[in-house]
Amino acid sequence: MAVAEHAIPVRDESMELPTLPPNQGVEALKDIVFGSAAGMAGKLIEYPFDTVKVRLQSQPEHLPLRYTGPLDCFRQSFQADGVRGLYRGISAPMTGAAVETSCLFFSYRLIQDALRATVYPGVDQLPLGALVASGAASGSITSLALTPIELIKCRMQVPVESAGLKPPGPLALVGMVFRQEGLLGFWRGQFGTLIRETGGSAAWFGGYEGVSSLFRTYSSRTPSSTESLPVYQQMIAGATAGISYNFLFYPADTIKSRMQTQDLSRLPVNSARQTFWSVGRVLWQQQGLQGMYRGCGITCARSAPSSAFIFSVYEGLRHYFG
Repeated sequence: MAVAEHAIPVRDESMELPTLPPNQGVEALKDIVFGSAAGMAGKLIEYPFDTVKVRLQSQPEHLPLRYTGPLDCFRQSFQADGVRGLYRGISAPMTGAAVETSCLFFSYRLIQDALRATVYPGVDQLPLGALVASGAASGSITSLALTPIELIKCRMQVPVESAGLKPPGPLALVGMVFRQEGLLGFWRGQFGTLIRETGGSAAWFGGYEGVSSLFRTYSSRTPSSTESLPVYQQMIAGATAGISYNFLFYPADTIKSRMQTQDLSRLPVNSARQTFWSVGRVLWQQQGLQGMYRGCGITCARSAPSSAFIFSVYEGLRHYFG
């Protein structure tokens, strides 16, 4: 007996997945190239100040301190090694600046695209809270690539204690770290970098976007406009971002620098491994809040023009080649 076959309509219940904007590869390349150029240019401006900051942060725990303040540190460093000493070890941070800035801008844009495709479909300009969250996420991602570079940079910036001893180069320091602590030793201070980059990047991008929005509000532009601001307004927004980044989470950077510049060969063999919290607790007990923020003034002073320059260069390259 033949069985009658009835055509049963099948309902297509497949869900349409959100799609990210096209040409992601081209946009990623732009972020990497433009971000690297902006980061390296900013590093040339700020590096001598960064050297002074690290030397102030990494002073021995016992008193008296080697430097009485930023100007005294500048004076002693210049007398000992000249301008070359203030730029000592710049190869690692130049690489770090290129990696950090390009990774920040790339991941910041990518996270925004993902939010537009999922949480805010059809929205061109995300709210400030979403931009701050995007900045925090991009900072946490960047911290993983940045910690090893900053470790070598900090150890090169600290002056050698023994007179007449030639300071080791970056490759020698890489070998030293690997011999003493293994591969994981390059991520010594990672927790401090994570705190600084996550919170700092949220403040960095949030400060820039917030000030830029204010400029658009009090001009002929709408707050959600994507039109480029005048260069001087970009620089003001960038300077605000740089100060916000450094001031709010500076204690985490201080603890990280102390961990990364510590000479492990001088520690007792059976001594407990020092953690972010143990180093921070000792510093707080010995020097209090002042020790946590030692070198913060000069850091904020150098971060304002550096960050202003980074955003202006990046926005300019985006405008002319975007």
